[in-house]
Amino acid sequence: MESNIINKNLHHTDNIELESVVIRFSGDSGDGMQLTGSQFTDTAAFLGSDISTFPEFPAEIRAPIGTVAGVSGFQVNFGSKEIYTPGDEYDVLVAMNAAALKVDLPKLKKGGIIITNTSGFDRKNLLLAGYPEGGNPLENDTLANYDVHKIDITKLTKECLVSSGLSNKEIERSKNMFVLGLLFWMFDQSMDFTINFINEKFAKKPEIANANILTLKAGWNYGDNTEIFATRYKISPANLPKGTYRNISGNHATAIGLVASSELTGLPLFLGSYPITPASDILHELSRYKSSNVKTFQAEDEIASICAAIGASYAGALAVTTTSGPGMSLKAEAMGLATMLEIPLLIIDVQRGGPSTGLPTKTEQSDLMQAMFGRHGEAPLPIIAACSPSDCFQTILDATKIAIEHMTPVICLSDGYIANGSEPWRFPSANELQPIHVKFATENNNPDGTYLPYKRDEKLSRPWAKPGTPELMHRIGGLEKQHETGNVSYDAKNHELMTKIRAEKIERIADYIPLIKPDSGNEKAKLAILGWGSTYGAIKTSVNELLQEGYDVAHIHLRNLNPFPKNLGELLKGYENILIPEINSGQLIQLIRSRYLIPAIGFSKVQGLPFTTAELKNKILEIIK
Repeated sequence: MESNIINKNLHHTDNIELESVVIRFSGDSGDGMQLTGSQFTDTAAFLGSDISTFPEFPAEIRAPIGTVAGVSGFQVNFGSKEIYTPGDEYDVLVAMNAAALKVDLPKLKKGGIIITNTSGFDRKNLLLAGYPEGGNPLENDTLANYDVHKIDITKLTKECLVSSGLSNKEIERSKNMFVLGLLFWMFDQSMDFTINFINEKFAKKPEIANANILTLKAGWNYGDNTEIFATRYKISPANLPKGTYRNISGNHATAIGLVASSELTGLPLFLGSYPITPASDILHELSRYKSSNVKTFQAEDEIASICAAIGASYAGALAVTTTSGPGMSLKAEAMGLATMLEIPLLIIDVQRGGPSTGLPTKTEQSDLMQAMFGRHGEAPLPIIAACSPSDCFQTILDATKIAIEHMTPVICLSDGYIANGSEPWRFPSANELQPIHVKFATENNNPDGTYLPYKRDEKLSRPWAKPGTPELMHRIGGLEKQHETGNVSYDAKNHELMTKIRAEKIERIADYIPLIKPDSGNEKAKLAILGWGSTYGAIKTSVNELLQEGYDVAHIHLRNLNPFPKNLGELLKGYENILIPEINSGQLIQLIRSRYLIPAIGFSKVQGLPFTTAELKNKILEIIK
């Protein structure tokens, strides 16, 4: 939907009501754009807007200053309507230097607003950004089609803090607060939330807190007292379901989901992890929950982290290990051990661009095949995928239920786009959460007196016996188990039997997960878009727009990827065509084609970026027409 800013700004109205706005904060990694965007987002969410964000930053800790490779951006789409994506194009671009403008200008809507820090457009910055000599875009007609505001933000920040007693370097770090104050004024957002944040963050450094607050207010006053900003914009609160909300990222929702799972099960939570982008925030967040019976262990490597978690699970804890694609590769052998032991274990994979180090700060959905088949031997595991930042909470609860009630490791897939993005999340009440039944073996299950650790129930799940429980002594290890006794067995037929039982146990999980139905549209249509994971927002938006335009389309989104819902094959047969968009080279489509013999159409994007709504709409219309 085109922005109303472009059309109405020319009328110089004092206050304009808008349905939604996309803002892009862009600058060097040291310009504080992530913090600025986060604070604007938190304030918008606090005041009732629906939001979706897309933080984007370089992989290097010290990215090359002033270059296009060093640009760090934060995109937020906020409004009074339901919002599922951070937006395809920007209404407002804040460019702190020449490189930021060069990188992000192509996605700014024609007629959109540009706010520049002119100090970032000196000769040095222009050359670093690759502009030709004498080619300053602020001084030629490059930006003729936009509403450009040239402000020396660095100079104004220094003037504001001239008596602060801070060093020049410390003063320059505050310039992002000037930008934030100005944007708060433009979009009629209160500064109070950020002022409280600053006071809490710098409680032990009052001089830094005071400098940031002064600069924040200076930005607000600049907007309020200069004629170049004669127009302000207002976004009404979104009509969201009643409840208590907080703004939450995917990694934080994952961490809270784990704490909630621990409370629901009554089990202590153990996280064995090795820091890796973009999963590290889960470890950081959970380390703050020691009072909630949470133990976090930062291991020396990926292998040690999962092996520690396996030990914790064997001892009766809710055990978790977190990682990204490269770590999944290293954990593969231990995942096979957990499969052989048949113990509950959550393996959380926050996917990123690969292979190898690849694109560590960019998103991708390329670990699905690794999750399905990335272990030696026949070792199938359940796979469940979150579709949005807030959905990570429920995904973790669902995965925990499967792991414990079916005695199996479970792979949970997220990705960088979900992990770092944020959206409003409504706090569920305790009675809204589905119970998770934990049952430890307490009595010998064999009349002959010798405990049978692999004697199974109707789910083919074996008992969970804590070490030290009287009369329940049994053998563990990675060698093949004899049926029921758990003794080491090299018998050929027993190995085939156990292999089939382990596979059948995973397939039977389909009897305990919900049947799937269209997220949007009907059960029969000309075209169904089948998605999984973080493609949800773009598919949801494009399908809803096409339904409003009268097209016969539907959207189906998979949470359970192994096993698939029992009715998936039958549901897919009701559509003339199936389109499967993926942020990989086509992985789910291979599974769907081989399982259901359906000639699905693939649509891949492997750029480290999520799909845009426009890309999907164009592809859908191409197929329909």
